Amino acid sequence: MPPSQLKQLKASLREHGVLGPQKSKKEKNRSAGKRSDAQKKLARHEALAGIRERFNPFELTAPARKAKFDVTSARTINGALPQGRPGVTRGLGEQRRRETLLTEVHRRNKVGGILDKRFGEDDPTLTPEQRAAERYARESERRLKKQSTFNLEDDEDEVQLTHGGREITFGDDMEQDDFDEADLEGPSEGESGDENGDGPRKRRRLSEDDVDIDGLSEASDTPERAKTKKEVMEEVIAKSKLHRYERQKAKEDDEALRAELDKGLPEFFDLMRQQPRRPEPVPTSNGDSTALMNPDRAALLLGKDRKTTDEEYSERVRQMAMDQRSKPSERTKTEEERLEEEAARLRELEAQRLKRMRGEDDEDEVAEDEVDHPDDEAFDDADAFGLGQAAEAYATRPELDVEDEDEFVIDEDLINSDPDADISFSEDDESEGGEEQNEDDDEFIGDLALPDQTQAKTISLGIPSTNGLAFTYACPSTHAEFLETTKNVEAKDLPTVVQRIRALYHPKLDALNKSKLETFSKILVQHISYMVRRQGVPPADVIESLLRHTHSLAKSFPLAVGLAFREELTVMSDERPLSLEAADLVLLTGVVHIFPTSDHFHSVVTPSMLTLARYLAQSPVTSINDVAKGLFCVTLSLEYQKLSKRYIPEVILYLSNALLYLAPVELKNQASVVSFRPPLTTLRIQKPATVDQARLNFWDLFLPNKSPADEALKSRLLSTTLTLLQTSSDLWTTAPSFPEIFSPVIKIIAHLLTKPCTIRFSPTLTKYIKTIHASLCSHLTQTLSSRPPLTLHHHRPLAIKTSIPKFEETYNPDRHYDPDQSRAEISKLKAEHKRERKGALRELRKDANFLAREQLRDKKERDAEYEKKYRRLVAEIQSEEGREKNEYDKERRKRTGKW
Repeated sequence: MPPSQLKQLKASLREHGVLGPQKSKKEKNRSAGKRSDAQKKLARHEALAGIRERFNPFELTAPARKAKFDVTSARTINGALPQGRPGVTRGLGEQRRRETLLTEVHRRNKVGGILDKRFGEDDPTLTPEQRAAERYARESERRLKKQSTFNLEDDEDEVQLTHGGREITFGDDMEQDDFDEADLEGPSEGESGDENGDGPRKRRRLSEDDVDIDGLSEASDTPERAKTKKEVMEEVIAKSKLHRYERQKAKEDDEALRAELDKGLPEFFDLMRQQPRRPEPVPTSNGDSTALMNPDRAALLLGKDRKTTDEEYSERVRQMAMDQRSKPSERTKTEEERLEEEAARLRELEAQRLKRMRGEDDEDEVAEDEVDHPDDEAFDDADAFGLGQAAEAYATRPELDVEDEDEFVIDEDLINSDPDADISFSEDDESEGGEEQNEDDDEFIGDLALPDQTQAKTISLGIPSTNGLAFTYACPSTHAEFLETTKNVEAKDLPTVVQRIRALYHPKLDALNKSKLETFSKILVQHISYMVRRQGVPPADVIESLLRHTHSLAKSFPLAVGLAFREELTVMSDERPLSLEAADLVLLTGVVHIFPTSDHFHSVVTPSMLTLARYLAQSPVTSINDVAKGLFCVTLSLEYQKLSKRYIPEVILYLSNALLYLAPVELKNQASVVSFRPPLTTLRIQKPATVDQARLNFWDLFLPNKSPADEALKSRLLSTTLTLLQTSSDLWTTAPSFPEIFSPVIKIIAHLLTKPCTIRFSPTLTKYIKTIHASLCSHLTQTLSSRPPLTLHHHRPLAIKTSIPKFEETYNPDRHYDPDQSRAEISKLKAEHKRERKGALRELRKDANFLAREQLRDKKERDAEYEKKYRRLVAEIQSEEGREKNEYDKERRKRTGKW
């Protein structure tokens, strides 16, 4: 019988020297020289740890039964099966949950703590260096914003002496007047300002020897040393100022020389005309004082007109005011600062507009108006915005087309457009679509400005405001609120209102603006449909601008805009799948320019394409307007497939039926050529039309039904059908099945070229039909010539099967040997997902068990504390009752005399 666990434990302890007989003093001294106490303690702890692990049956996991033989797929570590440590693992997991999960549970439903708002703290994409650099830049910007107002050490604002610190003298030290008019005009003819004291006094030009920067000239006696960065920068600044002064001095010399030459031009012209100029009378000298006086002052005293002299003086003072030092430009502001200033400016303008609307005038503004415009009774309100000018200034400028002070014009470059995003609602709108370029979202809601002088037409001063556009609008949360906001706004001003809402509620101004604009993007999609359905025929440019606003918002909120379009598509599919309205076609047109149509599957484009295909395949043809509407849907379908070039059978089927509808004579055996759906009303062309290829207007498709006898409209529809067939052939010319697709179409067009049909066509239309027929036949011939004939399948010789199995030396049982790479990746992803899912469920179960244990432990502690408190209270009550009972017994015995 094997020894017990206790005996085995004692034997192990004796074997490792933990237990045993006491050593004598000599043995202890002898062993002390060999190992130190620390080494002994370390060896003792290692021995105890090994014994503890060996005698703990729950420390290591062991298989339920021993393996009978080795398995190649068994995972081994150094030839041995790995053994888990459930106790250690459980203890670590318990400790980790106690530090994280239990802390979160205790902090639940509690308010307070520290919120870390440092830049980039929770952004894993930023490196520590980028995070530190951005924080330093923001701190520097904040410090500059606070200190730039009170900065007194700006080199550009320092005062410089105009005479270099020298005493001011006037010529020959003679007393002269403080003001000398000759100083403003420069030197007179034949003399320069540097030779006498009558010219303007300019700054002394510094030479390189005179430049002394912080005692650098004194440093020549001392040994040379390396200049500090501050000294180098000061020297660079000094040299820059010196060069700037030299350039200014050279410019002034050139101006003086040019003025000197200009004074001699009259005499030169007189000599060319051979008319000598009369010499000017020399004023008689009035003593020595007049001879030394400034010539202009002497002329004034000798009878020169006072008014002329005052005008010259005012002109020279204005010139002196203009010749001031250039001021440093403002620093480049960040995008957030520019948006904040724009929002503040709009709010201020709105407050001023409301004041003027209520008739309230600010006292300061009234006083300023009285000073600046004393005679202008009908002063325009635009001057209150800083946009007005004096009446004489408008006399020389082209007039602006602005009705009131509230009207703004959106610059062309602010519209976020795409050259392909062109909705041609009419013939006039087609020339405007391709001129605008794609810009960013911030430029789309950029600064609002009045029209330029080149674009302006008329402006009227003194006319009260009639438009009533506000500068700020509340961002609506529902379509009803938006209708209430814009009920007094004309349709042409609606894009301006939308732009101002987007500028005022830009996401960078407030964190809540993002959700507001997301809701507003949905409202905008609803309003486009509402305008077309309820407001008759809206302006095409307004619809186009709103669609471009929607396109810009879709870049920031693609999910919201996509859901809004899907809601409209759902209504189309449920209520009117075979009778599309104008609003439906406008939205389907907007889908082309807002969403990517080349995707194989798209949550908005695919349902839109299905809606168009369903209408083309199933809609009944009751009038000529239905044919025109169907051709518009064909145009949209081809636009959808412009990039992907996917084949749409409904398009070719509808175009073939349209040709058969409009053919003057019925095609024999047309059911064998194409699947024909007869119309409810005959639409055949009966006689030649006067107009063949005029462009169709979009809004004409939804006017009351045209007369079936409208031959001009039928001819235009036939021409449009042929054009769409040409576009389809160009789009699908590379398709292998091109001959099978367009062979029936070529037969129908050949039928149109027969004599019974051509006699009812105009010559222009007949020529156009021949051109389309030749083009389709050419495409068909090229496709047939490039199509390879069928041949037998050439395959490589098959290998002879052998009975010898194939072994791989580097076989790994953990690896999946699947020849299909995509299937192997999918299997790997599924296995990883399954493993992660099981691990997540396991951790969730452990977390739930841990929380249950903690809740049970807390409940036991609360119950124990409650029991302890309860027992203490009961004991106190019982002791109090005992004392009272004893007192009562004593009092009773005392009264009965038994004490």
